[in-house]
Amino acid sequence: MGKPLIFTEQEIRFLQELTRQRVRFLIVGLSAANLQGAPAVTQDVDLWFEDLADTGIGKALAKVGGAYAPPTALTRPMFAGKSVALFDIVLTMDGLRSFAQEYRSALRIRLGGATVRVLPLRRIIASKRAANRPKDKLVLPVLEDTLLAVRALRPKEESKAITKGVAGRKA
Repeated sequence: MGKPLIFTEQEIRFLQELTRQRVRFLIVGLSAANLQGAPAVTQDVDLWFEDLADTGIGKALAKVGGAYAPPTALTRPMFAGKSVALFDIVLTMDGLRSFAQEYRSALRIRLGGATVRVLPLRRIIASKRAANRPKDKLVLPVLEDTLLAVRALRPKEESKAITKGVAGRKA
């Protein structure tokens, strides 16, 4: 299985803080696929939150020196600060069920000291198909091949490969 994304200690700390604050979020998109072994390249980590008004998000951001920039007429909501620059906020996911339903079936993956919930590959594929953007169409064969490879592993090997954990790189 491919090597998962490498996160800095600050980035892992943000994910840990979100978890400590009991913020319900999912890692989605190509970064979620990468964490499951897909050899896909992405420039960011998409986070899908159940509720952007959750006060735990602000508390987690404060702990790592980040900030929340609410949406305006011209911009989407976003995070600001070096420790959270990698993360993008996802507002909707094409072709998926409600956040609560997807959250229940999410994988738990260990990243350094944080255990996060990640959208499973089959659901990432469903979303990419529904979005039907050119960039999604290009990556679908890679994601489908990865899903076949993961399914071919014995369940015990699959579990070990996905939950192995990642040491964060130095910031």
